[in-house]
Amino acid sequence: MCLLIRRLGSWGLVITLLFSGYSQHAFGAVIGTDRAIAAEQHQARVAHLQSLLVRDDVTQRLTQLGVDPVQAQERVAALTEYELARYSEQLNSLPAGAGALEVVGIVFIVLLILELVGVTNIFSNF
Repeated sequence: MCLLIRRLGSWGLVITLLFSGYSQHAFGAVIGTDRAIAAEQHQARVAHLQSLLVRDDVTQRLTQLGVDPVQAQERVAALTEYELARYSEQLNSLPAGAGALEVVGIVFIVLLILELVGVTNIFSNF
C-alpha cells in the first residue's frame, strides 16, 4: 500500500514537472499614439452615427423605408474606418437647417415689397 502511494505520488510529481515547462506566456506590445487615436476616433464615429440612428425621426424614416433600426445599428458597428470617415464627412458637410437662409431672404423680400406698396410700416421706424 505504501509502495502504491509512493508510485502514484512520483508519477504525479513527474507529470506536474513535465507540464510546468509549458506554461502560457502573455505577450504585450506598446502601441503608437497614432493607433490609439485612430481607435478612439473610430469609436467616436460609431457612437455618433448610432446616436443619430436612435432619434425618433430617423427611426420613423428607417421604418418607412423598410429598414429595421436594430439592423441599421448593427451595420454601423460593422463599418470600416474608411466608410465611417466618408459617412461622417458627408454628414458634416450637410447644411444644418437646410434652406434657413433662403427662408430669411424670402421673408425679407416680402416685407420689403409690403413696405414699398404701403401695406406695412416696418422699415419706416428705423
